[in-house]
Amino acid sequence: MAAKIKKGDKVVVMTGSSKGRVGEVIRVFPEENRALVRGVNMVRRHQRQTASQEGGVISKEAPINLSNVAIADPKDGKPTRVGFKVLEGGKKVRVAKRSGEQIDG
Repeated sequence: MAAKIKKGDKVVVMTGSSKGRVGEVIRVFPEENRALVRGVNMVRRHQRQTASQEGGVISKEAPINLSNVAIADPKDGKPTRVGFKVLEGGKKVRVAKRSGEQIDG
């Protein structure tokens, strides 16, 4: 099955403490059904000091379940579901169900 959410996509968080926030997908973990979204689901971690990095409490993103995010419609930025369409050349592209707008390609 083709991926509905990919690295670099703009997504809207649908549920949880970060509900309504918009961010860019940094990384997708398909086997865990999760994604890392910039500025969303921030957690604070205690970091030990190393030669390259200083210690202290740092904030970083934690993975969020893919069921809790939706792609932002390219037309108006509101959350939308994703469909697929095959173009004349045989290329398969993702399409926003809300507006019919092409997401990639």
